[in-house]
Parts: sequence; C-alpha cells; structure tokens
Amino acid sequence: MTIRKPLKGKVALVMGVASEESIAWAIAQELTRQGARVILGYQFRFHSRIMQLAPTLPHLISYGRCDVLKDDEVKDFFATIDVPIDIVIHAIAFAPARAFEHRVVRTKDEDFATAMLTSAHSLAKLMNAARKHMPEGGSVITLSYLGGVRVAANYKVMGVAKAALEAYVRELAVDLGPQGIRVNAISAGPIRTLAASGIPDMDRLLEWNREVSPMRRDVTQADVAHCAAFLGSDGAQMITGQTIYVDGGYSIIGVPRTP
Repeated sequence: MTIRKPLKGKVALVMGVASEESIAWAIAQELTRQGARVILGYQFRFHSRIMQLAPTLPHLISYGRCDVLKDDEVKDFFATIDVPIDIVIHAIAFAPARAFEHRVVRTKDEDFATAMLTSAHSLAKLMNAARKHMPEGGSVITLSYLGGVRVAANYKVMGVAKAALEAYVRELAVDLGPQGIRVNAISAGPIRTLAASGIPDMDRLLEWNREVSPMRRDVTQADVAHCAAFLGSDGAQMITGQTIYVDGGYSIIGVPRTP
C-alpha cells in the first residue's frame, strides 16, 4: 500500500523547538512524517537539547542558532539556507516570570516590551528574512492561545502579546499575500510544555478544559501538529489571515455545564 505524503518535496523551517515536549517539535516530526524536509532554528540557551533532538529527525536538512530578535544571528542563519522554503513554523513566545506574579496594572515596561517583542514582533522580523527564501510562496503558521481574545486567568501580559500576534497574522496575510505567502495562527488549548510551565495553576487550567470542552479531553501536541501539517499543505491554499482553534471546542463555550 502506498503511504500518502502530502508534504513530499516541501521544505519547512521550524523555529522555536525548546524540548521534546515543545509543540514545535511535534510539528517538526509530523511534517517529516508527511514528507517534508526540515530546517530547525533555535535559541542558544536550548543548544544542548537541540543537539540531542535534531539527529533523531528524519529528512533533516540542517539546524542552527537563530535568536530572531538578534539581527546578526538572523542574517548569519539565513545565509546558510540554500533551498527554497515552503513552510515556516513560528513557535516563539516568552514573558519574564515576574510578569505573571503581580496585577496587570503593575506590569513593568521592560516585561511588556520583552513579551511583545518575543511573542509578537518576532513573527514580522522572521518573515522579513524568510520571505526572501520563498520564491514560490508558501505557508506561515504561528501559535496563539484563547488568552489573546478573552481574559484567561493568570495569562496577563502574555494575553496582550497574543492579541498583538493575531493582529500581526492578519496584517502579514495582506502584506505577503501578493507573494503567494499565507499566514495563519493555531490557537491551541492548554498543553503542558516548557513555555507553559511558568503559568500559575496550570494543573487547574488543564482540569477545567477537560471538564467543560465539548471533546472532554486534553489537547495534545500531536493535535496541533496535524492542523499545522494541513495548513502547510496545498489543500489549504486559500486559507490565510485566520486563527484556527484546536482546543476541543472550548472556545465556543459561554456558560459551561459543569459536573
């Protein structure tokens, strides 16, 4: 039996792998399962982990250090890419732990700037470099969360950053559309990852999602990866500027029916 590989022949750039629990890592694995070849970009602080993970990825083209907020690193990283890119995965987000410790009105300027630059503006900076390597157009996928459009307890300044990220998705979809580049976000339900570990009461958040979402189970990294692979495929050629919810239906609930 022939195994269908809808991404065969495509090259995917995956930015933001931090550990084997990362959504970005699950996406990289799923893209390769569907036939894509992958390039990994990572921050230096995750170097040792990437050295362990990268060699296990089939069809890996290369991997290299790239902090999207450092112009020199971006220039050096993209200078090593000599193949056209078809898919870009932006899985980059960060806010200092202290930004979650106090009331939103006490958010420090530097914490706000860090959250916005890392979690939202990094998408524009990444695409300013990546678009030059996408002569045939392609698909860009970033990761958001419901806290960008509704208040999520303890998400605080990161909710503001995700709101900006989703606005960037719309703006970049219009900006890059004439080049044949589609830009979408996946708004995933809560998933236990390294990035989520800094959010207080994560256990309760996961429990609540299981209790009230229509599907009554946790969202997994694999669930998000399947959606990302679809958005990267030719089957999604006319989908752009959208935020797709992969949350078991949690986002449709107003007043939940609780046990």
